[in-house]
Amino acid sequence: MARIVLYYPWIYLKSGIERTILEVYKRSRHDVTIVTSHYDRAATFAELADCGVIEQGRVSVERTYLQAAKAALTMASLRFDRSKYDAVVICCDGLGPLLTFRNRGLALMNLCFTPLRAVYDLEYRKRLMARDGPKTAKLLAERVFRIIDRAAWRQFDGVICNSQTTRARAVDGGLAARTDMIVAYPGIAAAAIQPSTQVGDFFLLPGRIMWTKNIELAIDAYRAYRAAGGTLPLVIAGMVDRKSRPYYDELRARAAGLEGIEFETEVSDSRMQALYTGCRAVLLAAFNEDQGLTPLEGMAKGKPTIAIDRGGPRESVLNGQTGFLVEPEPQPFVQAMLRLDRDPALAQAMGERGQERVRQFTWENFIRVFDDEIDRIVSARRSGSTVQEAPALDPVRTHS
Repeated sequence: MARIVLYYPWIYLKSGIERTILEVYKRSRHDVTIVTSHYDRAATFAELADCGVIEQGRVSVERTYLQAAKAALTMASLRFDRSKYDAVVICCDGLGPLLTFRNRGLALMNLCFTPLRAVYDLEYRKRLMARDGPKTAKLLAERVFRIIDRAAWRQFDGVICNSQTTRARAVDGGLAARTDMIVAYPGIAAAAIQPSTQVGDFFLLPGRIMWTKNIELAIDAYRAYRAAGGTLPLVIAGMVDRKSRPYYDELRARAAGLEGIEFETEVSDSRMQALYTGCRAVLLAAFNEDQGLTPLEGMAKGKPTIAIDRGGPRESVLNGQTGFLVEPEPQPFVQAMLRLDRDPALAQAMGERGQERVRQFTWENFIRVFDDEIDRIVSARRSGSTVQEAPALDPVRTHS
């Protein structure tokens, strides 16, 4: 059993990363200590309060260039005691790899949810560059970050990506070779795969309410769906953190006067499960999702998904079988929504196929891959040998 530091800079939301941290802590056979540099126990999953989360360093959750630079310096200065730990697992969605520079004496794993999207996700980067602010400064900061980030990634003994989309983003960004990284999907508990007896009488768009989720597209599609004779309501359910409040206000204004649409922003786990059980289908409008847990959570309840045909949903949703993958325009969404509205039997059949599909995306499978990879890199460190390259696995076939 290895002693692991599981580090993520910001634990203050109910997102897929926080859920993964919680599941690793509960399920891993190794001794896991969760460390963060910003912990908001009231805003994240309540169960994390029982996991002994340690706050080390202090960083802001603001994503301005100044605050990001301060956070980067804080992370680069953190060092963990080699006498207490065998490995550091960094939950990476951007700046976390900076910890590698002062922790080279420990086995280092990158649990990669995405390289920094502002630099390596071309669609995200395009939208960010279009925002107000000096473009020259953004380009300079990006160039400097790429140099430092590549040096940090070279320190890792192992990399697990949460999707093939994430792995491709890292490869295209020059951070690592494809054969240096394996893919294991965070997902759902096998026990959560429970068929719903309800076909469902509303559409559900679940998850964090933030600009990368592209929820305005779903609202525009729903408006057109109603105009085309659709009658099922739409529930948009998820938390709104402080920095996303202006975006949420824009969404409310966009939906003003639109009959049948409802927002829920204070959603308990039990309420979210009830929403999954009661819906006709799950919607995902994010323009380039890294992986996407919500289609999996919907599949576990026997619900099809309508998602943008980009990124992670391509890996979990089988188009025409467990849901629909559509172009990022309102009308393709409308056509898929109308089909599931007018043909409940189709929705039920897709949901049943989804329940079989989702068995390949369980936490049990993910943790098995995670624990084995920890064993591999720690064993190599202890023996003083070079850490051997991880095998390039087919993630669905091999980890099922």
